[in-house]
Amino acid sequence: MVGYDPGAQGAPPTPEEAALAGSAAGMVTRALISPLDVLKIRFQLQIERVSSRSPEGKYWGLFQAWRCILREEGPAAFWKGHVPAQLLSVCFGAVQFVSFERLTELVHKATPFDSRTPAAHFLCGGLGACSATVACQPLDTLRTRLAAQGEPKVYRNLRHAVSSMYHTGGVLGFYRGLVPTLVAVFPYAGLQFFFYNVFKQLFAPLMSTGNSKGGLASLVCGSGAGVISKTVTYPFDLFKKRLQVGGFDEARVHFGQVRSYRNFVDCGLQIARDEGLPGFFKGLSPSLLKAAMSTGFTFFCYELFLNSMHGLKGSR
Repeated sequence: MVGYDPGAQGAPPTPEEAALAGSAAGMVTRALISPLDVLKIRFQLQIERVSSRSPEGKYWGLFQAWRCILREEGPAAFWKGHVPAQLLSVCFGAVQFVSFERLTELVHKATPFDSRTPAAHFLCGGLGACSATVACQPLDTLRTRLAAQGEPKVYRNLRHAVSSMYHTGGVLGFYRGLVPTLVAVFPYAGLQFFFYNVFKQLFAPLMSTGNSKGGLASLVCGSGAGVISKTVTYPFDLFKKRLQVGGFDEARVHFGQVRSYRNFVDCGLQIARDEGLPGFFKGLSPSLLKAAMSTGFTFFCYELFLNSMHGLKGSR
C-alpha cells in the first residue's frame, strides 16, 4: 500500500524502509528509462520544428532521432548523464516517498480527512515531490546538461561539469529552472498519486490477491497515472529543460538554433512566438513512453520492495 492506511494489517513503513524502497525503485527505473530520457531532452531543446513532413531540425522523428544518436555518438550516448541521473533518482525516490508516507499519516492523525482518498494523495504527493525537487535540483541540472551535449563533449565527466558550472554560474547555476520545476512537479506528482489511487481502487480485486496479477495491476495503474499526469503538465517540463541549459550555447550550437531566456515567463513567450503551440509539446512521444515506464515501475518496485522487507521482518 502506498500511503498511510489505518486499516492495513501490520505497522506502517518506517522512514528508513520508505527511503530504502523509494531509492531502490528509483534506481531500477532509471536504468530502464535512460534512453527515452535522452531522446526526450534532445527534442525539448530543439528550436526548429519537429516534423517528419518538413524536417527542419536535426531531429524530426522518434526512430530517426534514435538512429541519428546511435550513428553519431554510439550506444553509450543513450546513457549520457546517467551517473547524476541515478543519484537524482535514488535521492528523489527516497525523499519523495518518505515525505509522502509521513504526510499521509499526518493527514489521518491531525485532520478530519481520510488519508486514503485520491484528494489526500494528490496533496501529499505534490508536497512530497516539491520537497524532493528542492533537495535534488542540482543533480537534475547536471543530468540535463550531460545528456544535452553532443560530440565533442564540453564536460569530460561529472566532476568537470560540477567545477565548470560552479565557476561560471556559482551555486545558483545548479538551480536553473527551479521555478517551472516546482510549478510543474506539484500537479504532476499530485496527479500521479491521485490517479494511482483511483486506478488501484478500480483494480482492488486483483491487487488484493497478492499474486502476479496484483503486481501486473500495480504496474498498469502506475503506467496509466504517469501518462495522464505527464500529458497535463508537459509544457512546464519543457520550460525547465530550456532554462537548465542556459549559458550552455557552445554545446548546443551544432544541434541547430540556440535561444537565451531571461526567466520562466520569457521562455514561454519566446516558444509561443517562434515555435507555436506544437513547440510546447516537443518530445512528448518519448516522454509519454518514459512516463508510462517510469511511473509504472516506480510504484511497482516501491510496493515490491516494501512487501519484501515486511516479509523478511515477519519471518524473523
